[in-house]
Amino acid sequence: MIVETKVHTCHKCHSKELVKNGRNACGNQQYHCKTCGAYGVLEPQVCYTEEAKDLIIKAYQERSSMRGIERSHGICRQTLRAWLKEKAEQLPPLETTLAPVDPAQTPVLELDELWSFVFIKGNKVWVWIALSRETREVIAYACGDRSKDTCRILWDRIPSAYKKALVFTDYWEAYQAVIPDEQHHPVGKETGETAHVERWNNTLRQHLARFVRKTLSFSKCIIMHELCLKLFLHRYNTDLLPAS
Repeated sequence: MIVETKVHTCHKCHSKELVKNGRNACGNQQYHCKTCGAYGVLEPQVCYTEEAKDLIIKAYQERSSMRGIERSHGICRQTLRAWLKEKAEQLPPLETTLAPVDPAQTPVLELDELWSFVFIKGNKVWVWIALSRETREVIAYACGDRSKDTCRILWDRIPSAYKKALVFTDYWEAYQAVIPDEQHHPVGKETGETAHVERWNNTLRQHLARFVRKTLSFSKCIIMHELCLKLFLHRYNTDLLPAS
């Protein structure tokens, strides 16, 4: 009789000092390394291709929560979170997703801020968006409070090709403190001059459950909050943008 013995080692330090640590949502045996303290899976039952990973990430960006993805695709939340971080780190700057600006025309931008929260509703995080009226592309974004400091971050992130654009916003005082007067046009909602960016706010909430105001699918940390926003913005500019 031939008996095969398989020795497992830690994926980080390659130590053999492993102890069992229950099973994950897929039923795979997990371990805990007593040497370096790392956690992992001994023998993953499913090896996902890059195409399958991209499909699951896109499914996550269609209003599904992490727990919903876990139930429907058999992917544990920790794995999905790692995939999202890896995908976000590989993304080029948002400016690379934009169409060239016609030098013969003066660009028009619409700016608005979107309320969201992280972990508790008392911890408000405002998402500032700069949208091109001609192309409907999101050209810049920023996350933070509702002060002029965050507005300054948004303005600094606007590509140089749009620095002389006409800018339409609401009457929030932060815009008036940052945007040059000769470019800034504060207007009310009834004018329709900021209708496109306000409609975009609804698009974001329809795709990412963590940005819905009253929901159980909220962000637990600011890192994932911004990371998921960044992933969606790149996908919106490249794949989801309606044809003009």
